[in-house]
Amino acid sequence: MIHFLRQVHRIWFLFWILFFFMLFYPMYYLTSRDPKYYAILNFCRKANSFLCSLFSGVVFNYQYEQKLDYNQTYIYCANHTSNLDIMVFCIMCHGKFHFMGKDELLNNPVLGIFFKTIDISVNRDSKISAFRAFKKAGENLEKGMSLVIFPEGKIDDHYPPKLGEFKNGPFRLAIDKNIPLVPVSITNVWKINWDDGAKYGSKPGICDIYVHKPINTSELADVDSDVLKEKVFQLIDSKLVEI
Repeated sequence: MIHFLRQVHRIWFLFWILFFFMLFYPMYYLTSRDPKYYAILNFCRKANSFLCSLFSGVVFNYQYEQKLDYNQTYIYCANHTSNLDIMVFCIMCHGKFHFMGKDELLNNPVLGIFFKTIDISVNRDSKISAFRAFKKAGENLEKGMSLVIFPEGKIDDHYPPKLGEFKNGPFRLAIDKNIPLVPVSITNVWKINWDDGAKYGSKPGICDIYVHKPINTSELADVDSDVLKEKVFQLIDSKLVEI
């Protein structure tokens, strides 16, 4: 019975995702045509995500170790266990920000419009694709666009989820561009909706997100990227909820 109810909730959640996406689509289409409108596009993504979560009974609870300066450009690094992770950052971030994600999202019926415009897709099995993606991300950071990235690179097949090995790219980028890096522990979202929800469904509930204080990279060199990566891994892992 519980599994059945969770599947019903997943369908209910998907309905609202599609409903509000179609409602906002004209604005998405118009604002995605020109980078000068990206802040408006992101405001629409914020409103869209908030409404979807509201009507589905999913609440995002943010705990900040230190207040963020939203006039500052950041690289946000988080663990990745659910499709809801995108909503987490759409609601949390302000102004101009963009995501980096797998190239399969180019064909996603909801996210495709973003990964063809404001966001960056990458084939993580291709060094050339990864180089181009991080080059583009670096250019966007220089323009004041914060970057949201999941350094594990994917949602792992293991359930309950465990934090996987991090890719090097975001840490080298943070040092190279002298951008503060914000580790984010999405602590229990997988209990609400793991992956896309197809296997275990979803349910209403409170998703707890712990936002660590920004890490200054101005005094770091390229050789420090592995140390930075390990530090961020330990910080994120320290707040994760196990079954």
